[in-house]
Amino acid sequence: MHQPLDILNLAYKQPFMQEEIKTLQKVERSVPGSVKYTIHRFEKQPQWSLEDTGILTYHFEKNNPEENYLELKFCVTGNVYCRQKQTECDYCKLNASIGCIEKIDSVDVLSFTFSPAYLQQFAKAHQNPVSLSDNVLAFTHVSSFTKMLPLCAKTRMAIEALLNHNYTDTLENIFINAQTQILLLYSMDCMLGEKLESTFTCKFLANEADREKIINAREILLQHIGEPITIKALSRKVAINECYLKKGFKEIFGTTIFDFYQGQRMEHAKYLLYEKGLSVTEVSLLLGYSSISHFSTAFKKHTGIKPCELLVH
Repeated sequence: MHQPLDILNLAYKQPFMQEEIKTLQKVERSVPGSVKYTIHRFEKQPQWSLEDTGILTYHFEKNNPEENYLELKFCVTGNVYCRQKQTECDYCKLNASIGCIEKIDSVDVLSFTFSPAYLQQFAKAHQNPVSLSDNVLAFTHVSSFTKMLPLCAKTRMAIEALLNHNYTDTLENIFINAQTQILLLYSMDCMLGEKLESTFTCKFLANEADREKIINAREILLQHIGEPITIKALSRKVAINECYLKKGFKEIFGTTIFDFYQGQRMEHAKYLLYEKGLSVTEVSLLLGYSSISHFSTAFKKHTGIKPCELLVH
């Protein structure tokens, strides 16, 4: 059986003594058939010297497919943890975080475990996978492996956003789902040894301002999870024509606007059903569906199960 590496010991380059580790924060969340993520924040001791580290683990068991998974792990330093929530800390509220006595240096370990059912939605467009990333996402690669991942600037930004955001409850879930997919995108790109800054097929994307408009469009979609927005309205909001918006979005994020939006809505629906215990009717209304049957059909198409099946847990 494939044994994944212990990322904390790997970053430290020697085993930790258990008594050395002081936990500051632990966050765990899991939704069946989706993503399980954990965030562990530890107090950084003065004598520790760690390297920021990333690992991708692909676990495949031909005769036991229920045990298959893809896991991303990151160990990063250089962040600070506030003993009080940022909204409650007087120093943070007054933008005086430099002198905040509530903040201490932290070592942060993040883990994201993806199920095959979740990943295969991204591989559906490729009927005959040819690249390693296609085979991994489709779970047709027949041997397990672990690969070290370089932490590029964009990966670090996504991790820092996850550690330092102020979202709560359902907005937090939407935000984390989106950031998790961004980390998956960057990690798969790194696995192939390709640079994210490579030349774009769409020439207009060479313009940084146009790329920012596409990225901004993605953020607006996330803000409208419960209020469907048309592509025409979206293009007006970011000041770019519809054709460029659709082509640019597909090239940067590897999916169409509709598929991305539907995927985010259904992942949020899973959270509302499983974690919050809302009824199918309530979730359907919150996500802006005109009928329960339309929502149920979309949910099953995305997840492979009926929404009511998540209510029994």
